[in-house]
Amino acid sequence: MDVIGRDEVSAWTEAERLGVVELLADLDDAEWRAGSLCAGWTVWDVAAHLALSTRTSVWGMFGGMLRYRGDFDRMVDEQARARAARYGPTELVGQLRDTAGSARRNPLAAPLDPLADVLVHVEDIIRPLGRPRPRPVPPERVAAALGHLVAARFWGVAKRLGGAVLVATDHDWRGGDGPDEVRGPLVDLLLIATGRPAGLAGVTGPGVGRLAL
Repeated sequence: MDVIGRDEVSAWTEAERLGVVELLADLDDAEWRAGSLCAGWTVWDVAAHLALSTRTSVWGMFGGMLRYRGDFDRMVDEQARARAARYGPTELVGQLRDTAGSARRNPLAAPLDPLADVLVHVEDIIRPLGRPRPRPVPPERVAAALGHLVAARFWGVAKRLGGAVLVATDHDWRGGDGPDEVRGPLVDLLLIATGRPAGLAGVTGPGVGRLAL
């Protein structure tokens, strides 16, 4: 895959964030309170998490890790819930719109992390609600995010794949190491890479049995 510049990644991320704004602005109260693909999170919680992504400082991250004794997942979970309890839908939509073009990201995050984050969280919202994506997502964006996730140790994708290799059926992309393929659309592979069993419905291949989601 060609090297992607930071400006292009930033432009992609902004476009996807604005798509989330369009989506959330169209939801009713019941949809905001509905469950998402993120275990234990409502759509409201997911929106709050996305709003936090451009608002965490180095000191905020450091303080949070101290408070939660290095438990990153617990920190992310409780901070999202706290923001969801503090702000209503209109406020969160406004926050997301205001910082859609922000290049700020969580400390230690790579440039592609915010793109991957927003791409997968859109799926977390729309799939349980039975809604379409607010905007068609160009496949090269999902491929770039997937390539990053597979390569980065932090995300633990290799462990989830269990030796399977992901192969896109709607784009020229493959990632992972192993003899057995898992084939499907990019967005389903993205869900699998991030540990969401909902992605299994869209994939086939001998590697499916190797997956640990």
